[in-house]
Amino acid sequence: MKVVFDTNVIVAGLVAKGLCHELIEVHLPLHETILSATLWDELVQALREKFGLEPQELPFLDLYHRHATWVEPEALGEPVSRDPSDDWVLATAQAGEATLIVTGDDDLLSLGSFAGVEIVTPRQFLERYVSAGDSE
Repeated sequence: MKVVFDTNVIVAGLVAKGLCHELIEVHLPLHETILSATLWDELVQALREKFGLEPQELPFLDLYHRHATWVEPEALGEPVSRDPSDDWVLATAQAGEATLIVTGDDDLLSLGSFAGVEIVTPRQFLERYVSAGDSE
């Protein structure tokens, strides 16, 4: 399954044990992760500014960077999300022909889906797709 993991999910999984940590450690490698330079830069900036972490300090990030399917999304024609910066998550999903976006962002979750891409919380992802044994 092609999945875009929003920055907030990756950050939460790296800095604290819990649901997001399980998701990125155990389940993320089972799917094709779609990533763009915009989302990568946002992730690196969040880790630096909020937690004082550098990408090279986190071995997972090297794997994430190397194994992701990289796309070059184009800006959406019109704003879609209540937070315009979230439109890059949507554009990345669209460019990578993703099946899902996994996020904790209410502005994205309120959409439910975009261009055929379902938008779910980390818990919904685990309940719907991991419980069902979906590891394509």
